[in-house]
Amino acid sequence: MTDFAKLKKNRSFEQLTKALENTQQNSDAGSKKNDDRYWQPTVDKAGNGMAIIRFLPAPAVDGDDALPWVRIFNHGFQGPGGWLIDNCLTTTNDKCPVCEHNSMLWNSGVEANKEIVRKQKRKLSYIANILVVSDPSNPENEGKVFLFKYGKKIFDKITEAMNPEFADETPINPFDLWDGANFKLKIRQVEGYRNYDKSEFSDASSLLDGDDAKLEALWKSEHSLKEFLEKSNFKSYDDLKKRLDKALGLEGAINLRTKAEDVEVADTFKEDDLKVFSKASTATEDDDLDYFKSLAESD
Repeated sequence: MTDFAKLKKNRSFEQLTKALENTQQNSDAGSKKNDDRYWQPTVDKAGNGMAIIRFLPAPAVDGDDALPWVRIFNHGFQGPGGWLIDNCLTTTNDKCPVCEHNSMLWNSGVEANKEIVRKQKRKLSYIANILVVSDPSNPENEGKVFLFKYGKKIFDKITEAMNPEFADETPINPFDLWDGANFKLKIRQVEGYRNYDKSEFSDASSLLDGDDAKLEALWKSEHSLKEFLEKSNFKSYDDLKKRLDKALGLEGAINLRTKAEDVEVADTFKEDDLKVFSKASTATEDDDLDYFKSLAESD
């Protein structure tokens, strides 16, 4: 466990900015189903909603070198043999049989294979601790600490706050208790999906009026993030490979199809299932397709 006085003294976010760069260059463990540690925004019938949250620093329990977020990859798709819904081993920088299979398909040069990859590529999400400042639909959540799972769009907002585009904008560390900023989460329904483009950070301000006693208590109430990277949350390579083969309806070695007319595109998500996974992550397609290419090139 780290020390609160050290947290307040060492508030330069150079290390955090470097970690952010590493995260972007290298760009779902645990389930939030029935887990009351997680907060989710509420939307109306039109799919619109708003809340104000504050991203919190790395939890005390995780130690001095911890980051205030964890980055999670997972897979979720339906093949001829059924569904595969599992955490991706690349989350912990290990080899993943699903990613390797996608890499082979992509590099076959067959457009139908590439289409399969687009439908079963890994999904990206982040988990961080937040303080709910305002939740009009659920006021009982206000003033409480939760885990918040979000995708690339919101992570991009964090990145922009730390590395503003224009010279007249002041960089902020959104995770800082004293000089951070509230995040106004604004949700719209656009073409059937949740859209966060109008979300924004407020001006920098001290949380809880800068009361160190209250801030320390808040900090120590955060949930551990390191647990999401524990090996127990991930199948072994061999077990995940077996699960992949079952989902693909294959026995033994994977036979890569090389002719478009021989390819049968697996059934994709049903509409409701697709919405579930789209909420969990909004990773760009190009990022993961580049990853599959790099996998093949390294073989």
